[in-house]
Amino acid sequence: MTSLMTPQEIDRFFKNLSALNPNPQSELYYTNPFTLLIAVLLSARATDKGVNNATKELFKIADTPQKMLALGVDGLKSYINTIGLYNTKARNVIGLCQRLVTDFEGKIPEKREDLESLPGVGRKTANVVLNAAFHEPVIAVDTHIFRVSNRTGLGLGKTPLEVEKELMKRIPTHWLLHAHHWLVLHGRYICKARKPLCPTCPVRNECHYPYKTKAIE
Repeated sequence: MTSLMTPQEIDRFFKNLSALNPNPQSELYYTNPFTLLIAVLLSARATDKGVNNATKELFKIADTPQKMLALGVDGLKSYINTIGLYNTKARNVIGLCQRLVTDFEGKIPEKREDLESLPGVGRKTANVVLNAAFHEPVIAVDTHIFRVSNRTGLGLGKTPLEVEKELMKRIPTHWLLHAHHWLVLHGRYICKARKPLCPTCPVRNECHYPYKTKAIE
């Protein structure tokens, strides 16, 4: 079992990631808080690339809840039918837009409980929006962050919520704002699920993973 990083190692871990990418950004395409929320909702069980391919045209004509409602479920489906679970997602998006117009004056709420009250929006989606749109120092634990956290010893947990609580407790405040994107990108491109790229990893010295991969000679 991976042991926990020390506070000093955690600080160096993020210092190294920050040096390589001082201002990490989401790879999802969006133009405002509303389109961010929709993009994140659509990204469940789908790749960012696949979502971006669909939303690039969608957001040109529907970048507000009112415009999205005007499309309707069937109109929306014609834009997102290349994305997995598009039938359910289309219904959730239209239901979400109706709630935004009815209950929030067409604006994206800035409280987690309000976000989670919207159709199709769970804690992870809410946290992504709070972090990327409203600059809240929160972490949305997806599969990448769950893996990186447990594998490296950054924070251990058996559920995404357990890992989230550990990370929020263990990561120094001055790294929290960008921690979500640093960890997602690290998990996506370096600390991969099947074969992590340990030989070229910028935080290999801080990582406690006992089975680091070796360079091919």
